[in-house]
Amino acid sequence: MPLTITTARSAPATAELVGIGVFSDRDRPKSLPDTVLDSRGFEGTLGKTMIVESKKGLVAAVGLGAADDFTANSLRTAGASFSRAARRHKNVATSVLADAVKEIDGLDQTAAAQALAEGLELGHYEFTTYKSKAKKQKLAKVVVAGSTSAGVKRSLAVGAGIAEGQMLARTFVNEPGGTLTPPIFARRVQTMARDKGLTCKVMDLAAIKKAKLGGLLGVNRGSTNHPRFVELTYSPKGKAKGTLAFVGKGITFDAGGLSIKTGNGMMTMKCDMGGAAAVVGAMSALKAAGVQSRVRAYIPMTDNMLGGDATRPGDVLKIRNGKTIEVLNTDAEGRLVLADALSLASEKKPDAIVDLATLTGACVVALGPKIAGLMSNDDDFAQDVADAADRAGERVWRLPLPDDYKSMFDSPVADMKNIGGSYGGALTAGLILSEFVGEGIPWVHLDIAGPAWTDSEDAVTRKGGTGFGVRTLVDLADNWG
Repeated sequence: MPLTITTARSAPATAELVGIGVFSDRDRPKSLPDTVLDSRGFEGTLGKTMIVESKKGLVAAVGLGAADDFTANSLRTAGASFSRAARRHKNVATSVLADAVKEIDGLDQTAAAQALAEGLELGHYEFTTYKSKAKKQKLAKVVVAGSTSAGVKRSLAVGAGIAEGQMLARTFVNEPGGTLTPPIFARRVQTMARDKGLTCKVMDLAAIKKAKLGGLLGVNRGSTNHPRFVELTYSPKGKAKGTLAFVGKGITFDAGGLSIKTGNGMMTMKCDMGGAAAVVGAMSALKAAGVQSRVRAYIPMTDNMLGGDATRPGDVLKIRNGKTIEVLNTDAEGRLVLADALSLASEKKPDAIVDLATLTGACVVALGPKIAGLMSNDDDFAQDVADAADRAGERVWRLPLPDDYKSMFDSPVADMKNIGGSYGGALTAGLILSEFVGEGIPWVHLDIAGPAWTDSEDAVTRKGGTGFGVRTLVDLADNWG
């Protein structure tokens, strides 16, 4: 359950625990017991929280890191750390926002409040659906002590709404592939759309065939689960400032098709719909964030299996926009379903398109597990997305789309192959996607193969799906136009 986050001038007497911000390079607040914290090695490191007894009751020293390095995003980490530490207490309070505003000149209090709420909620997240004896958290309410202004209240509510979207994305990714099949995924998205005031259209197999989505149909040939294609539309109140399109890869489980993955390579492949999950999560949060641009989402859903009629290496697929692709590696399937989705998105002529996909291992090799690769056909739009990611605290790094690399996926029998050479796989995948973006439409491709999933934990993130990309998309839409 989401937390209840409220404001008050000071921590209420009913608070079972009070979190107090501590900078690693500033004097500690006098309300904290220095001797105890020193004896336990607490240094005020960002992301670390220590609960101790004080003269006024139970307090939590919440590390804020060095003051010179502190940004509004730091409060997301601090909030998550405090939320985790407070899991055994039902009603708590924290002054970390006020503590940060007091010490850091020029800190944007509203941005900081939003990040704090995101952190409090994300630190509280757990996926225990399949645990027979899950230990339930007691934490239910957090009072943010300090400012009670309308702006801070609004920012806390926005942050909570965005975190709810990111947690939804995490939950979708964490669901087993045999449970979250394309039809079930689509139904759950329909339910979300109804709850959040979005327009939702779902194409079943017959509709997908009628729409000539050859890439999606080709990937689905080896599966007993029928595909789905979901379109979502968010329309703001009043005149829209512009129109964005979000596209998310929704491979609900990737066995690789006939180009089958190894056992180890399949273990986390329920996360291959991380792009779709991020898009769905972001769409669910647009109303809460008060976004004034129109946003349409395009989400192809299928698993990639190896049934008796699975697509064979050498088969040729015809994509929605009429271009053909020779499939030489059935495990390079994401670009095939995205090709249809990008073609459909382009037909509506949006101002710009962003696609998110757990697309290539090559991107993980290049950038590691915590940074997404950003590729684009438009420098200005690439900067817009990079700026949104920076504000949202999600790391991206721009990679090139070299024109001369297009020859690497030339095909003797079709318009192109679905793979390039042995090197530069992230780049050739991006170039293939670019073939399906309408002429003149600014487009960004985010390869989130690394940061969509994690096998380690920190204050904000638990093992499993991360919901990476949700905050970036919401920020982009909120600042569009």
